[in-house]
Amino acid sequence: MGDSSRLCSVWLGSETGILKGVSVARKQAFNFCNTSQLSRDQEVRVLSWGDPAESELLLGAVDGTVRTFSTDKGVFTDSRRCGEPEEGCFAGLAALSDSSLVTCVERGAVRVWREDSRGPVAELDAGKNVCRMRQSPLQRHRVATGGKENGLKIWDLERPERPLFTAKNLRDDWLDLRRPHWVKDMAFIPDSERVVTCTGYHQVHVFDPSTPQRRPVLELQFGEHPLTAMSLPAGGHTVAVGNTQGQIALLDLRKGGVVCGCLKGLSGGVRGLQCHASQPLVASCGLDRFLRIHSLEDRQLVHKVYLKSRLNCLLLATAPLEEVGRWAAAVGGAQEVKEEDELSGDEVWDNMDQVEETAKRKTSEEAEGQKKKKKKKKTTTTTE
Repeated sequence: MGDSSRLCSVWLGSETGILKGVSVARKQAFNFCNTSQLSRDQEVRVLSWGDPAESELLLGAVDGTVRTFSTDKGVFTDSRRCGEPEEGCFAGLAALSDSSLVTCVERGAVRVWREDSRGPVAELDAGKNVCRMRQSPLQRHRVATGGKENGLKIWDLERPERPLFTAKNLRDDWLDLRRPHWVKDMAFIPDSERVVTCTGYHQVHVFDPSTPQRRPVLELQFGEHPLTAMSLPAGGHTVAVGNTQGQIALLDLRKGGVVCGCLKGLSGGVRGLQCHASQPLVASCGLDRFLRIHSLEDRQLVHKVYLKSRLNCLLLATAPLEEVGRWAAAVGGAQEVKEEDELSGDEVWDNMDQVEETAKRKTSEEAEGQKKKKKKKKTTTTTE
């Protein structure tokens, strides 16, 4: 299993509770779990790296447990309770520089956990109906939260008494009616204080905490359907957003949100979306059970992998995707991991009982013979 896990450059969490790894270089997919003990309580909602070396994966499950997976050994090494089912599912998961764990649940509780502590060492309330928590890639002690009727907030976990920034609600519309807000995802724009968000009302907003303005400094819309996920390509000048209809678009923030292009080939809502840290690639997954990797340069589909389960989240390795598999292949070969007990379309046809052609022909001949006998009997009666 260790050889298989070292091959993987893309990791995905599924509704069935299976952690899935994909080797882009070798075009192989692997399952990492005990398929005989799967349950809906183990559904993976969030994924995060546990250390800068990317040797550990953190998985947040529906039942409130956080499991640690070793990508070097290919096994789960730890599991701890970090929430209760009545608090809602995990909305975010992150690791701090001192190996502490940060969790956020839908009810709004953001907690910091240490390895040697049974309970949280710090806790704050981000408000109800939190949809997402994201960690700043540069200042790892800063996180952003937001949700339904719960605007963007930026927190410093070292001083959790009050948020560093609280977004103000949008201005009333032209009828002087209040505009609802529903933050679905957010991202920190590199080399700046700005944060970009996407909403359930197909909006993209850019906030700048370095200015006195608490409302968005840039506001734009894409499509007519709720946006569900977003990510920033390398450079930070564009943003990739996905919605509930499987549409993914690239928006240029420097030009007021002009649509640079759309990525085709998806069906079903987008649940996971991430741009590679250094390569012009974006990976997506969702309800249609496919992992897709598109090129940001020509917007063509580069890789497409069917993974049999509905997918909730994904995580890309920082290293170039093709190099991960090549390096691991030189270290040792990979063994195919058994998929979960779910049949693909081809397997369904292969497992169907085969109907003998001779039996069909015999039945057809018997029916034709009976038809001729009835016709002959009818003709004899008419002649008499």
